[in-house]
Amino acid sequence: MIDWVTAGRPRPGKLLARFSAAVLAPVRRPARPALLQRAPGGLLGERPDLRRSLGLLGRPPGPQSGPFAGPDLEGRADHQPAPLVRVGAAAGWALCGLALIAVFLRVSRTVPVNSDGAANALQAWAMLHGNLLLHGWLLSDVSFYTTELPQYMLIELTRGLSPDVVHVAAAMTYTFVVLLAARLAKGSATGTLGLLRAGIAAGIMVAPQHSEVVVLMLSPDHVGSTVPVLLAWLLIDRARRRWYVPLAAAVLLAWALVADPIVLLTGVAPVIIVGLALAYQRVIIDRGPVRSGGYGLALALAGVAAAEAGSRALALIRSHGGFYVFPVTDHVVRAGQLPGNLLQTFHGLLLLFGADFLGQRPGLSLAIALVHLAGLGLAGWGLCAALHRLTGGEPAVLLLALGTLVSITAYAFGPNAHEALSSREFAAVLPFGAALAGRLLAARLRRDRLIPVLLAVLAVYAAGVFQATSRPPVPGQNQALADWLVAHQLSYGLGGYWMANSVTLDSGGAVRLAPVKGKGTVWPFSWEDEPDWFNPDRHVANFLVLPADGTGPPPGPGSNPPSVANAIATFGPPAKAYFLADYTVLVWTSNLLTAMQHR
Repeated sequence: MIDWVTAGRPRPGKLLARFSAAVLAPVRRPARPALLQRAPGGLLGERPDLRRSLGLLGRPPGPQSGPFAGPDLEGRADHQPAPLVRVGAAAGWALCGLALIAVFLRVSRTVPVNSDGAANALQAWAMLHGNLLLHGWLLSDVSFYTTELPQYMLIELTRGLSPDVVHVAAAMTYTFVVLLAARLAKGSATGTLGLLRAGIAAGIMVAPQHSEVVVLMLSPDHVGSTVPVLLAWLLIDRARRRWYVPLAAAVLLAWALVADPIVLLTGVAPVIIVGLALAYQRVIIDRGPVRSGGYGLALALAGVAAAEAGSRALALIRSHGGFYVFPVTDHVVRAGQLPGNLLQTFHGLLLLFGADFLGQRPGLSLAIALVHLAGLGLAGWGLCAALHRLTGGEPAVLLLALGTLVSITAYAFGPNAHEALSSREFAAVLPFGAALAGRLLAARLRRDRLIPVLLAVLAVYAAGVFQATSRPPVPGQNQALADWLVAHQLSYGLGGYWMANSVTLDSGGAVRLAPVKGKGTVWPFSWEDEPDWFNPDRHVANFLVLPADGTGPPPGPGSNPPSVANAIATFGPPAKAYFLADYTVLVWTSNLLTAMQHR
C-alpha cells in the first residue's frame, strides 16, 4: 500500500517549513500585465536591474480584488521620502514658480492688452461686484468662467481694475502650465534623472519668443484650460488606483469644460480612449477577469460624465439668467482648404515652440528661433517614443500622446487654421509635447552623453529669455485715448470692438466705451459685452470714437467698426469733432443710445 502523504505530497515537516517561510518572507507582487511591463529593453520582469533602477522591487502589493484590482501604476517609488526631503522639494518648486512668474510677468508686459483680455477683466470685475452669474452678458465661444475669471477676480481684489491684471494673470497661468508639465515629465524618477526629466520639459517651454507672447502669455486663449487637464493627468499618474481617482479626474475635466469646450479634445477624448484601452488590455489581452478592467472602464466613464456634467452646468447657468456662450464652429474643412490648413499647422507648431524662423531677417532672433527647433524636435521625438509603446506605456504617457494627436488633427482639419494667432487653438501641444520629451527621452540622452548639448541649447534659450525681458514694457493698447477722454471729461461713449473694452480697462473704468459696429447704421456689437450698456434709461452716451481717418481699416478681424457716414445716418451731424493722431472723436449733445434704440 502506497502512503499518499509520502508519495504524492510533502511530509508534514516540510509543509510546516514552507508555511513558515511563506509567512515570514516578504510579500511578493503579482505579475504585471503586459500593458504595464513593456519597456524598450524588454519585459521589466526579465530585467531585475532595470526594475531596481525604476524602483519596482520590494514594493507592497496593490489591491487584489474588486473593480480596481491590479498593480498600482508603474514607476512608483519604493518608499515615501523623508518629511525634510518633501519640504525641501516643495520649497524648490515654489521658488522656481516665483522666479518664473517674475520672468513671465516682465515678458507679458512687453505686449499691450487688447479688447479680448479687457473683456475678461471687465467680466471678472462684474462678478467681483455681485454679478456672479454674469447676468445678461454675451460672451464669446469660450467663457473662461471657471478658470481665468476667478483668477482675475482675486487679482482685481488686490490691484483694482487695470491692464496689469491681465499681465499678472497670464504670468501666473503660464507658470502653472510649465510647472505641471515639468512635474508630469518627472514622474516617479528621483535624483539626477528626475531633475533632468523636469528640466527638459521646463526648458522647452521657458523661453517663449516675442511672437509667442500674444498666444501664450496675454489674454486667456486656451492655455489656461490645460491647467485642470494637466492636474487630472498628474492625479492619474501619481495616485494609486482607487475609486476616487476617476471621480476626481471627472470633476477636474468638467470644471474645465465649463470654461472652455476645447477640453473635449485635450482632456475628455484622451481619457475615454485610454480608459477603454486599459480595460481591453486587462480583460482581453491579459485574459483577466472582467472586474480587472474596472479601473479602465471607470476612467472612460469619468470622461463621459465630465462631458455631460460640463454641458449641463452651462445649461443650468443659462437657465438662471446667466451668461450666454456662442456655439463653437466645428465643421471639417473642404479638401481644397486642407493644404493651407496643413501649412498653417506647421507654422503654428513653429510658433508655439518658439521656432518661428519664417520671414525673419538674419540676426540674433533668427539664431534663437533656429535653436528652438531642438525643443520642437525633442517633443516630436517624445511623441514618436510614446506611440511606439502604445501597447505598453504608462497611462499618463498615453494621455499626453493622445491629447497631442487629437489637438493637432482637430486643428489641421478644422475651420480655425487661418492665421498665426489661431495657433492658440492647439496650444496644449506645447506642454504635452514638453512633458513627453522630458519623461521619455531623459534617460536615453544621459546614456548617450548628450547632456552637454542640452546645456548648450539651454544657454541659447537663456539668451532668448534675456532678449524677451530686455524689451521695455508698453502701455495699454489705447492708453493714450483713455487719458485724453478722461482729460476732456468724456466718460460714456461708443467705439469699435477693438477700442471699446480696451479703453474701459485702460482708464480703470473711468471711461465706458460700449462696442458697436456699422453697416448702414450703428448697432451694438453683441460680443463680449452686456446689453445693459446700451440701455438709454441707465446711461447717456454722447460721443463716438472712430479710427483716425474715420473709416478704418478695422484694427482687428471681424470688428466692422462704424464710419462717419454710418454715424451721421444714425445720430445726425455731430456738435464737435476732434481729430487726434490715431483717432477721430465725434461728440453730440444728445443720448446716442436713444437714437440706436429707435432704429
